[in-house]
Amino acid sequence: MASRIESSVSRFLPDPKTVAIVGCPFRGGQAKLGVDKGPIHLVEAGLPEQLAELGWKVQFDGHHQFEEIPTEDDPPIGKLKNPRSVSRVCQAVAKVVGEHAKKGQLPLTLGGDHSLAMGTISGTLEKYPDACVIWVDAHADINTAETTDSGNIHGMPVSFLLGIGPKVDEFSWVKPVLKPHRIVYIGLRDVDQGERRILREYGIKAFSMHEVDKYGIGRVVEMALDHVNPGRKLPIHLSFDVDALDPTVAPSTGTPVRGGLTFREGHYICEAVYETGCLVALDIMEVNPSLADSESAKQTVAVGCSLARSALGETLL
Repeated sequence: MASRIESSVSRFLPDPKTVAIVGCPFRGGQAKLGVDKGPIHLVEAGLPEQLAELGWKVQFDGHHQFEEIPTEDDPPIGKLKNPRSVSRVCQAVAKVVGEHAKKGQLPLTLGGDHSLAMGTISGTLEKYPDACVIWVDAHADINTAETTDSGNIHGMPVSFLLGIGPKVDEFSWVKPVLKPHRIVYIGLRDVDQGERRILREYGIKAFSMHEVDKYGIGRVVEMALDHVNPGRKLPIHLSFDVDALDPTVAPSTGTPVRGGLTFREGHYICEAVYETGCLVALDIMEVNPSLADSESAKQTVAVGCSLARSALGETLL
């Protein structure tokens, strides 16, 4: 490993800093097999040990199996696929993440598909109602029950958190706790028509790859932070979908889109968020080890681990 400990003071976490790894082997928010294996591979690649080397106290009690949540009989509600299992798993995740946050731990959720963020962010906001969200992704994941084409709920978590779009009874537990000015996107490049309309209508700040090209990643991260966390005083939830990275960097993911973030741009975002001292929760999502040859899968898992390390204090020098 090229880099070493950076023991920064956190504005919100008590010492000794504890990271609680929440493994979520879940794929119900989308159709491709294998994304539920992501967290298992990330842990097997040594992520808990790597974080301990950075000086974190690491709590990992095994992956959540969600056995008590039936997945068999789950017909669509309108266009939404697997609505009951997605809803119940996300509700369970919200509870777990919220409990870790309330204990002063930093929940690191390993997905699994990005529908899980409906749960993780709900959990974070329970403890830190004024937290802001930095959402790093090729996609805006802000479709509603109305605008979705596919019905895959991993393209919809942000709309539920904001409380926009038609109400779906099954998801009534998701409270509209997130305000439009408290979320910012970095890395967008595949945004549906309906989503563009929503982003405009609600004035949601998004830095697409166009801005990354135009200003460079350093300036983009600064502008993103200035928007959601101007005085760098608010807690930050960083939700990172590995498909934000270019497919040459993270090939093994369900919805790759070319023209993405480079290896360094992705890591810079994580490093810069860590430097604020405001990070209180982290998601590493959509690593799907079964979608590419084993070398590419290994590469993607390794990148997932190193993004987490960078967000938790690993530096280059």
